[in-house]
Amino acid sequence: MEHAKVRRVVTGHDSAGRARVVDDRAVEPITSDLMPGCAAYRLWGRDERPVFPDDGAPRPAEAYYPPRDGTRFMINTIAPGEPVPPPGLDEAAALAALERLMPGAMAAMEPGPPGMHVTDSLDYVLVVSGEVTLELDDGEQTVLRAGDTVIQNGTRHTWRNHGTEPCTIVGVAIGAERTRPA
Repeated sequence: MEHAKVRRVVTGHDSAGRARVVDDRAVEPITSDLMPGCAAYRLWGRDERPVFPDDGAPRPAEAYYPPRDGTRFMINTIAPGEPVPPPGLDEAAALAALERLMPGAMAAMEPGPPGMHVTDSLDYVLVVSGEVTLELDDGEQTVLRAGDTVIQNGTRHTWRNHGTEPCTIVGVAIGAERTRPA
């Protein structure tokens, strides 16, 4: 399946403090044979709280999920059904390639139920197209369609597409602090 590029326009301030477009380019999707039909777009992120005026240059944002004071902006396409890697896939090499493109993302995934994970972030999610089911750790399922939103408060979850068409979601992840029970 071919995934389109996504145009990303970034603004910033010039030396006089005036607003300027400082970057306008297409962002390539991150894909993997481990998850055929799925794609992730890392559109923007930073690991610290912004201070303005700002020149709009990218800031450090290495890990796929944000640290406590960081943010991430992403688009994900979730293929229908359970993604099945092609026969003979070198899974170790595919995992290593994914780690380079999405550092730490696969480490957040639990063994067991595919895609089940938890992150230390507050996530604002908008379903742009298709249909997806949000499944929580107790098996509770909520079906979401285009136009629906989710406020994901650092809970254990996975996304499942039980439909026949790809689903596209847009998310903003804001780093949070997690306390551990005594």
